[in-house]
Amino acid sequence: MVVLAGVALPREAGADKAPVIVVLGDSLSAGYGIDVDLSWTALLQARLAEQGYEHHVVNASISGETTEGGATRIDDIVARLEPAVVVIELGGNDGLRGFPPSRTRENLTRIIETSQSAGAAVGLLGIRIPTNYGPRYIRAFEGTFRDVATAHDIPWIEFFMDGVALDDELMQADGIHPNAAAQPRLLDNAWPVIEAAIETTN
Repeated sequence: MVVLAGVALPREAGADKAPVIVVLGDSLSAGYGIDVDLSWTALLQARLAEQGYEHHVVNASISGETTEGGATRIDDIVARLEPAVVVIELGGNDGLRGFPPSRTRENLTRIIETSQSAGAAVGLLGIRIPTNYGPRYIRAFEGTFRDVATAHDIPWIEFFMDGVALDDELMQADGIHPNAAAQPRLLDNAWPVIEAAIETTN
């Protein structure tokens, strides 16, 4: 696995000619607070090999990233890496900062359409936010993932942190970020989306 968070994307990252899977995420995928070799994206590389896939994982996640940041970076990512699959794990920071759901929707749409125009299959990992943001905002925010996934006919899940977020044994002390023990569960949550996206490229 190549980790490209916060640095320029090298053209040689995909030089081995293996199909590339780019994970475009925030701290949940960047391995915040843990050894990056234990992150779910690193575990993904091992699972792909176990399942007989030749794909090469490039982790382009950045802690604190928003959908706006992802939308800004996606052109460079697809131009340099020519990914077969783009896995989007963004939006949590939008919600925590109270960004308008319409803004998140526009950014996700740009990321998806740019990826698809470059020939990549796309998978989307949805996220939920704490209840203190109010039911109206939560419904609009969480519905954004369903809406963009449906509109673009891409595989997705509603809640990437399912089975993790409310389990103290799987969370770091800050109560926001998953710990190393949570990473296999995160991979299990993401795997059906990633596998489905890969299959659409065959």
